[in-house]
Amino acid sequence: MGELRVHSALVTGANRGIGLGLVQHLLALPNPPEWVFAGCRDPKGQRAQELQKLASKHPNLVIVPLEVTDPASIKAAAASVGERLKGSGLNLLINNAGIAKTNSLDTETLDNMSQLFTTNTIAPLLLGQAFLPLLKKAAQGSPGSGMSCSKAAIVNMSSIGGSIKEMYLWEAAHCVAYRCSKAALNMLTRCQSMGYREHGILCVALHPGWVQTDMGNAAGYTPPLTVDASVGGMLKVLSNLSEKDSGAFLDWEGNVVAW
Repeated sequence: MGELRVHSALVTGANRGIGLGLVQHLLALPNPPEWVFAGCRDPKGQRAQELQKLASKHPNLVIVPLEVTDPASIKAAAASVGERLKGSGLNLLINNAGIAKTNSLDTETLDNMSQLFTTNTIAPLLLGQAFLPLLKKAAQGSPGSGMSCSKAAIVNMSSIGGSIKEMYLWEAAHCVAYRCSKAALNMLTRCQSMGYREHGILCVALHPGWVQTDMGNAAGYTPPLTVDASVGGMLKVLSNLSEKDSGAFLDWEGNVVAW
């Protein structure tokens, strides 16, 4: 297995769960990034205490105020990251921020569908747009013609819940809006892979597994995977991706997930 080496990475929804795990694992790499940007809604709030502790120990960790449902906040975050990078690009954008609700076909509402699509599908589109200049700069500044996560990549945190073929855990939790938003995110990933290929930017959708987080526990069951196991697996997968994987839907072990 290769080891992920990036100069800079941004993780959204980084104050807890998988996002926090990604930040911790990136900082703990044998060759950690020169910059890890941790996006979260309220950097000084109660829910960001773990991040604050990490930032006090790691000068290469920068907490970035980021509300992914607010286009102005996304633009401000991109400008702030660009200033900190001082002319070098952003290698890795991990669109991890997401929300889930267990609503059924009978209880879904316009507001709920809108909220989940805004966070889970539209935000990764807008973040891709806002950070495209920095991703392009990273791709142009990296040697070689192939694609990789060390060069420039967008990683969209998807879910097997968005697999139309699998309909994973349907009996346990319908989660209609969540499933629809993740299926749409998978299509967005394919579109980004096609649209950004010319810039040398790899795009992939990842299923992190069913993980022991606040979101993972929402259906009332104990998920089988720890955050550490999921994140460790995903970083190994990312380290081995190449242009042939751009536009793919993979799980934390590198297996292809059915659309």
